Amino acid sequence: MPSQPLRIVVIGGSAAGPKAAAKARRMDEFAEITLVQREQDLSMASCGFPYYVGGTFDDRNLLICTPAGIVRDPGFYGKAKGIEALVETEALDIDRDAKTVRIRHLPTENERILHYDRLVIATGASPVCPAAPGFDLEGVQTLHSMGDADALRAVRDANLVDKAVVVGGGLIGFEVCEALRLAGIDTTVIEKTDQILPFLDPDLSKLVENHIRANGPDIIVGNGVAEFLGDNGKLVGVKLDNGTELPCQLAVVAVGVRPNIGLAIKADLEIGDQGGIRVNEQMQTCDPDIYAIGDCVECTSLITGQSLRAPYGDIANLQGRVAGQNVVAPGSASFPGITQTGICKIFDYTVGFTGLSAHRAHEAGFHTIESATISGLDIPVFMSGKLLISKLVAERESGRIIGFQCIGPGDVSKRVATVAMAIRGKLTVEDMVNADLPYAPPYSLALDHTIVAAQVLENKLKGRMKGLSVTEVKERVDHGVDSFILDTRSPIEFESMRLGIGETLIPLGALRGRLNELPENKDREIILYCKISLRGYEAASILEQHGWHNVKVMEGGIMAWPYAREK
Repeated sequence: MPSQPLRIVVIGGSAAGPKAAAKARRMDEFAEITLVQREQDLSMASCGFPYYVGGTFDDRNLLICTPAGIVRDPGFYGKAKGIEALVETEALDIDRDAKTVRIRHLPTENERILHYDRLVIATGASPVCPAAPGFDLEGVQTLHSMGDADALRAVRDANLVDKAVVVGGGLIGFEVCEALRLAGIDTTVIEKTDQILPFLDPDLSKLVENHIRANGPDIIVGNGVAEFLGDNGKLVGVKLDNGTELPCQLAVVAVGVRPNIGLAIKADLEIGDQGGIRVNEQMQTCDPDIYAIGDCVECTSLITGQSLRAPYGDIANLQGRVAGQNVVAPGSASFPGITQTGICKIFDYTVGFTGLSAHRAHEAGFHTIESATISGLDIPVFMSGKLLISKLVAERESGRIIGFQCIGPGDVSKRVATVAMAIRGKLTVEDMVNADLPYAPPYSLALDHTIVAAQVLENKLKGRMKGLSVTEVKERVDHGVDSFILDTRSPIEFESMRLGIGETLIPLGALRGRLNELPENKDREIILYCKISLRGYEAASILEQHGWHNVKVMEGGIMAWPYAREK
């Protein structure tokens, strides 16, 4: 045992803080480690809150217990970890010169001073609340804390609410939406911007919107909440920016979070341009003995090099591990940055993303990019394969992959994870087209969905295929552009589902014998598609080799079409 044990104080006990404290203990058995948590609960699985609210499981302790079923309370931390966990205790201020933290036990208001050699700030974030009158009405809630989860679960179990509004069309908003809808509550999602799920490009976002509507909830975009309407202190409805009033007894606000940086500001720690605490790769602040982790800090994008905030539970745990190691062995671990990878379940769809969407790539200064949208099954049809629709984004000159979005009822997670590692490894489209990925019919097609996406994108980059997005095709139709639109599916497929955009049906197998039915002007634009546009691509190759010069494929085919169909 060292003569003077290392004193480590961790402020924040939700995700990042407990991870840092536990890692520090594994690194140093004799350190004095104190964990300060404002709430009553510790190490909460906050990403599980919507599933507890929705009734996927009923025991709230599952949100705060170990895999062995032991609740992570102060007794657990004391006995199993040798960590003093102080709950319902608030850190009031930090004296950097004296290396102390003043804390207050909230139930008793007793204050004390903690001395530290190394300090970790993991103060998390707080919900962003709309500046609308009536936010304090009974029935207006957020879903950020265990208390929030308990309150919403009680609403569900009481079965007294029949109409609810979710304010915010992001990941959490739609997880809450599903939970409420599955509880039999008529739910409407309000999104102030023009589309839901802003990390997706509009084509894919619209497909998810269609799926959500098909499961019951309504969605209103381009409209915010102007006022929460009440009667005798209770919510009775919301008024939108355009004056529309929606009756409801419950409103859940999920419009994002804001870093809790008050303690850091009082301690004169540096704050970044994005509003989070600025840290280096070792998670150190401008004070080398103070580290910061989790939702309260800024990260570095491994794609753009820019600072950004990433309030995700997995990132918090990764950063906690790095800080926990460095407080014991400074400089021994680093967290270089993130690709921004996320995923969520929305009814029967999974929605996943990594890196940049095409529109966010343009916003970040990538002006020469190429993308490819594809549709297909995750596993063979004889194994009951399910649909995936994805979009792969790369730099045009270098071919470096910078983004991927994937949606559908199929196994999205595997595909997003694959491309996330490709982005992390700075792989190019050419690297991906021959990737040696695991294959067996229960798990994949012979050519995995991600490989096919890379092959389609390679065809575009090398000029073998000219593609149009479904939105570009829709715009041509709406503006009366003189394009010849060719559906290459079978007559049976055409009778069961068709777009009704002036298309001509010529099945792929009949195309070579019916070339005389195509435009005589071989410079006229021809747009081809099928169910997923594989046959469309094959037909395009035929036409180009027969002299047509302006042949384009509608990427993703009918399965990627998010607009109204004739049938």
